[in-house]
Amino acid sequence: MDKQFDVIVIGAGIAGGSTALQLARMGHRTLLLDRQPFPRHKTCGEFMSPETKEMLEFLGVDLLNHQVQPSRMTKARIFMSRGGEIEAPLPGSAWGISRYELDRLLHEKAMSFGARIMTKTTVTGIHHLDNSRYQVEVREGKDAVHYEAKAVVGAYGTRKPKTVADEAVADADEGYRDATIYVGVKSHYTGIHAESEIELYFCEGGYAGISPLQNGTVNIAALLTLDAVQSSGKSVRDILKAASRTNPRLAARLERAVPVEGTQASIAPVRLSNAPEPWSVFPHVGDALLMIPPLCGDGMSIALRSSLLCSNLTNRYLRNELTYNEWQSEYIKEANREFAQLLRRARWVQKMALAKTNRVYPGIARLFPGLVSYAVKATRLSESGLWKER
Repeated sequence: MDKQFDVIVIGAGIAGGSTALQLARMGHRTLLLDRQPFPRHKTCGEFMSPETKEMLEFLGVDLLNHQVQPSRMTKARIFMSRGGEIEAPLPGSAWGISRYELDRLLHEKAMSFGARIMTKTTVTGIHHLDNSRYQVEVREGKDAVHYEAKAVVGAYGTRKPKTVADEAVADADEGYRDATIYVGVKSHYTGIHAESEIELYFCEGGYAGISPLQNGTVNIAALLTLDAVQSSGKSVRDILKAASRTNPRLAARLERAVPVEGTQASIAPVRLSNAPEPWSVFPHVGDALLMIPPLCGDGMSIALRSSLLCSNLTNRYLRNELTYNEWQSEYIKEANREFAQLLRRARWVQKMALAKTNRVYPGIARLFPGLVSYAVKATRLSESGLWKER
């Protein structure tokens, strides 16, 4: 079995899957690793903002050509915990699709270009041997195996590998992540009639979103502080039910909801980003780079955009068009330029949304409807010709 690769991508979610797809398509020997089985249900709002469409088209993933058709959303409705409602149009048509299906499609496309995908494989060490080689230690069942590659890309979300040889990787999140600890949960439900819109409900300690999927199902995902869920019970259903007690409109939506077995997922701890973290001793993409407040609905878009940016520069490094130091400095510069201001705006929106004064926002929105549209657009990625340059 070949142990030598051009690039090893750690983490097989949207960011990792699309990075492996692109680098394999560019002709590089690519290994994609993840400690969990795929496809699987993941904690995610499963809301694809309008900006994701052309990025998926660039990747050759056409969701409309598959049996599982995405739902469409054209507006957002926001429900405050103490009453009041805000409605805002989305800047284009958004999609709702299960992560189970999207990850599967990305993996199939990556494998069609020759990428090797290994799941249920735990990374136990990452060694930067020199400026031209990495060694990645993994545990496959009971066996310890070493792989080598010229490049490594971290796409492991908010959870770094538990054992990493370089201390810079283990300690890199200091200063990059907020101190507040959240818990993320999600479940699919039937029995809820959903319009072509994303619904956002504020409740004690956070918020929950409802988005339509396919075949009459909806996804309900929530981000709540650890303090808010500690007495809620251990199951995803119990946590969502407890959250709904502080928002009567959400409680009414859940009253007739029937959970779809096998779709529940949770993740903790979740810490939102204070600043992008583009690099430790290798580049980061997706949530490893930037954990944006989920209420902004741009997580999938950021995963794809960071993947496009990183893949382009990593390709140039692998083709010896960039030195290691140039690869590092260019990615840090481009990632900060692309995402730093977006994150600052998103954190401001989250702070304002969770403020105790949020009960007055519906009245302000009625007086100044342009403010709502501005807040929505403020958390959107700008247009980019990155994928059109190749």
